Amino acid sequence: MMDIKDYIPHREPFLLVEDIIELKDKSIRTAKFVSKNENFFIGHYPDYPIMPGVLICEAIMQSGAILIANNIQKGDVRNGVPVVTRMNNIKLKRIVMPGSLLEMDVHLINNESNVFYLKGTATVESKIVTYIEFACGLIKREKKGLK
Repeated sequence: MMDIKDYIPHREPFLLVEDIIELKDKSIRTAKFVSKNENFFIGHYPDYPIMPGVLICEAIMQSGAILIANNIQKGDVRNGVPVVTRMNNIKLKRIVMPGSLLEMDVHLINNESNVFYLKGTATVESKIVTYIEFACGLIKREKKGLK
């Protein structure tokens, strides 16, 4: 089993991918169970909890970062890390509530040098909830953490 933390630097509570379902050279399928205990539900529509659309986009982009790390660096992110440089054509089609299994599908469309162009969807029960096109640049990691 692949450990997601070997592919991307994200950690709880901001790690929004829990499982890699399928990983190929140019595509990835991941999942996250959206628990009622997610910290963002405390303040985001607390009487009617809805997962923020920006976090759904983030889950898609984290899935893309795993794909890039696997495809380009074979999981070695010590010398570089994918960072989002562009987001386009975002469509938020449905809400995501606690108890949902969020599944992300991301496809690598193209890469030029250290920039990767991707598109992705998030689905719940096979229905698209979010669509996004995005780009990531691979940047060198200069230091760990903040001081």
